[in-house]
Amino acid sequence: MDLLRVNHLVVEFPSRRGTLRALDDVSFAIAPGEILGVVGESGAGKSLTGAAIIGLLEPPGRIASGEVLLEGRRIDNLPYEQLRKIRGREIGAIFQDPLTSLNPLYSVGKQLIETITTHLPVTHAQARERAIALLKDTGIAAAEQRIDHYPHQFSGGMRQRVVIALALAAEPKLIVADEPTTALDVSIQAQIITLLKTICKKRGAAVMLITHDMGVIAETCDRVAVMYAGRIAEIGPVHDVINRPQHPYTAGLMACIPDMGQDRENLNQIDGAMPRLHAIPTGCAFHPRCTQLVDQRCTQNRPNLMAAGTTQAACWIHADRAGGKP
Repeated sequence: MDLLRVNHLVVEFPSRRGTLRALDDVSFAIAPGEILGVVGESGAGKSLTGAAIIGLLEPPGRIASGEVLLEGRRIDNLPYEQLRKIRGREIGAIFQDPLTSLNPLYSVGKQLIETITTHLPVTHAQARERAIALLKDTGIAAAEQRIDHYPHQFSGGMRQRVVIALALAAEPKLIVADEPTTALDVSIQAQIITLLKTICKKRGAAVMLITHDMGVIAETCDRVAVMYAGRIAEIGPVHDVINRPQHPYTAGLMACIPDMGQDRENLNQIDGAMPRLHAIPTGCAFHPRCTQLVDQRCTQNRPNLMAAGTTQAACWIHADRAGGKP
């Protein structure tokens, strides 16, 4: 059984220009112990998908339709307080900037202990013991002393380790990690990625890893969903999507990654830019930038995900192989 299932999720923002659709019919699932990467350019809808799942959409954004299921239970329509309890107990969140997740006025120990005692039936002493163990698990040396330190006394990489410990404090089943390594240098990034993989496999938690870095995706994930203009363009096993992309947008992203074995002056790029929400093109949203237009379907009809080898891609190139139907 899937731990998380998102069905036909639509997120809208009312505005003076009318209602803007930021996520349009997004569906995917994550199994226990699986890491799903979500990748795409800025504005593709990656972070918005994560925020919708954990119930942290910024007003006036709202889920207009679709559903989010955690272990078969629908959670997107729950009252705020009920969802807040689930968010702390069953869903952990890791954000890009650890300083937004940590209160500078309290020691990291106080914040960890408060989270643990709120969601688990333990005493204060047991919670402190668990907090120290979590800090050790996340690679913080001298955890017994550092538990009483404040966020400003930790480096960026160490603060992110504290945030991971905080996300794991109540033993959540799902972790939503939004750009967890972007603010860190490369060597620390590698440590955090290894840590995330080890802890999640060990605990059997499902992870949704949101990033724009294909290197992080390749190193960390089991499957990857490539997003474009509020939709999933391609989804499948990470090795297949990276090495045999089936959507022109995915192929363009892969071509943008420099090959260390080739000597050339210019990098490949995808011409044009991601469309704004008030100007999503008709048909396939990627068609103004696409070099592989099939026919007028590309400019008139939006393709849904369809079978494309070992992955699924929202591209009319694969329609004939799929029997002409998405």
